[in-house]
Amino acid sequence: MTAIEIVGFVVSPAHAYEGRPGDGPLPVPTSTPDEISIRAGHGVVGDRYAGRAAHREAAVTVLAIEALEAVAAELGVPPFDPAAARRTILTRGLEVEALRGREFTLDSGDGPVRLGGGRPAAPCAWMDAVLAPGAHAALRGRAGVRCAALSSGMLRLGPATVTVADGLGEPDPARAGEPRRRRARV
Repeated sequence: MTAIEIVGFVVSPAHAYEGRPGDGPLPVPTSTPDEISIRAGHGVVGDRYAGRAAHREAAVTVLAIEALEAVAAELGVPPFDPAAARRTILTRGLEVEALRGREFTLDSGDGPVRLGGGRPAAPCAWMDAVLAPGAHAALRGRAGVRCAALSSGMLRLGPATVTVADGLGEPDPARAGEPRRRRARV
């Protein structure tokens, strides 16, 4: 069990980053609530990825705020608005990229919420438009992890703990970032 901090949440009912970055984001309301409700097999209540079959194993995204801070420093720009990265859960003190292929729980005081770390949350070209030129390339390999909601519960801003399931889902370095392959139906 490791002590961390949950520093932000981003919940949006629709995609804001569609089309060409030069056209600007769509005027979609995005909330940065103090707490979120996660439902097993569904995702974050009220979020654009919740309940969508294509996102069942990737309905929740987790990002380390330190990655955004490092990229801003490397690019020589002021700190970014973390909400612009559009990741569901923003943390401090958590090695997010190490969670790929592992089950873990987050607990901010209302009981543990179990998540299954999956593929990387790859940055898109929009990051150059909404964060800073060069952010898209600079975020590769550290833009967070997409996760499946394996249990239901509440998460709140502030101090939290993370527990990683020992020995379960050890990531295979040779397959890091590789999408899951589906078996063909016969």
